Order: sequence, then C-alpha cells, then structure tokens
Amino acid sequence: MKALTPQQARDYRQHGFLFPIPALSAEEARACLADLERAEARIGAPLPQADMKWRGAAYTYLPWVDRLVRHPRILDIVEDVLGPDILVFWSTFFIKEAGSPTFAAWHQDATYFGLQPYEHVTAWVALSDASREAGCMEVLSFAGRPKQFHHSAARLAHSINGAGQLIVEPLDETQAVPMALRAGELSLHHTLCAHRSAPNRAAHRRVGLGISYIPAHVRPVGSYRMPALLVRGANTGGHFDLLPSPAGEFAAEALAVHERTYRRYRENYHEQEKRHEEQFGRRNAAGSAASAAG
Repeated sequence: MKALTPQQARDYRQHGFLFPIPALSAEEARACLADLERAEARIGAPLPQADMKWRGAAYTYLPWVDRLVRHPRILDIVEDVLGPDILVFWSTFFIKEAGSPTFAAWHQDATYFGLQPYEHVTAWVALSDASREAGCMEVLSFAGRPKQFHHSAARLAHSINGAGQLIVEPLDETQAVPMALRAGELSLHHTLCAHRSAPNRAAHRRVGLGISYIPAHVRPVGSYRMPALLVRGANTGGHFDLLPSPAGEFAAEALAVHERTYRRYRENYHEQEKRHEEQFGRRNAAGSAASAAG
C-alpha cells in the first residue's frame, strides 16, 4: 500500500466507494480553480455554458490538468486499487453553479464506456467544497456483488451527464451514502458503483474533476480503437493509442489532439448506448420467455 490502509482497500472492494481521501493541499486546489477560470476566460464562457467538448479530456489541451491527473498523491491512491500500470481513459469537469438545478440521476460509469473487465475507478477530485448542500455525490454500496444495471439514455433536462442516463431498475435509495468532500479531497468509486447527485443549493460553485483511471490490461470492447493517457508504469496491454501531453494551453496541436479524442469518445459512447440496449433487450426477452415457459 502506497497511500491507503489495507482496511481502506478492503472497504473499497466491498462497497465500491471510498471517501474522503486527502489529495491536494488547499493551495493546490485554489491554484487549480484559478487555472480553470483562466481557461474559461479563453473559451469565452463558464464550462457549464460552453460547448460540452471543453469539459472532457482537458488533459489534452491544458497542461495543468495533465499535471493534475499525474499528481503523485492521486496516483499513489489509485495504484493501491488498480496496480502499477495506469492509464487515464477520460476525465470530465463536473461543475454546478451556485443555485443551479443541475443534477445527476442514479447511474453507473461502466454503462456506456465499453471497457472490460470492469476495473475502472473514478477519482473525483474536489476543487471546491462539495457538501450535501452543494450537491455532492451519493452512492450505494454494491455489498461485494457488483453488477451492471439496465439504463436508459433519457437525455434528462438539467442532467450533468451528456446522455442524461438513469438506471431503470428498482434501487433501495434509503441506503444512499452522501460523499461530502472538502476542497482538495477526493473520493473513489468503482465503475459499477451506482451514484447520483442533487442540485447545488449552496452559494458557491461546486467544482470537481472526475478522472477515469484504468489498469493497462483493460480493453475497449467496441469497434473503435480508443486513445488513452499513460500516467504511471507501462502500457502493458497495448489496447490503446497513447496520447501526448500538451505543449501549451490551447496550443494548435493540443487542440487538434483534443478534437480527435473527443470525437472518438463520442463515437464510442453512442455505439455503447446501442450495445447496452441490445444486451438488456435480449436479457429481458430471455427472462420473459423463461417465465412464460415456467
């Protein structure tokens, strides 16, 4: 163990989540917020109001995000649950403005990523306080029995997720655990951990960066060759095309890399939406046939 205790690692594997974990200093978190504001000024709008592409894979065009996803403390934490060879598959800025109606319905990250085996972990790094009032994430333990739930890409209004996805199976929401974080702390959640978040009722922005880390042996299961960022160890699986670090903020080549990365991510995502519905359609049909036969 580099950063977690053995008990913390066991808790993560049993429940599918772990929090709060100290990651950044207060000064580092403040510096990231200042960097974000500078990037938003360059883009011409706060990220929640800008083109959605700017929220994703910012490590391709912002050197400070590239440094953040490689932060030694964060990688030590992630290594304790994934092992030494680590890639970043994707990252997303999750920002809720003060008083905004933005929310996330119950969902799992695994649903539309198209990665196997199910070993990806999201490190959700709080750059501002993410209290219950501010709409922190809530999670459900999978109690040692992780499984993929059936989702609908419902395109819900005010959803912080692009597909507005939600789980369409019954869940026991009474067991939800709020993962409140202070600026500089992070939480971990497994790709099959069901989670949601409420609107921000606080007087400040709730700013977090969700970083999707995968061990190098994980592979994409769709028809697209996917890019990823090697951040520790070696690309032992060879399943991904490795991305370069950006030479400068909004540098021309970095923007070109970001455009290609975002386009491929969206292509894969749409393919996985169809694949998921087909899989659960077959499963539901088989279940209905078995019930009728019984």
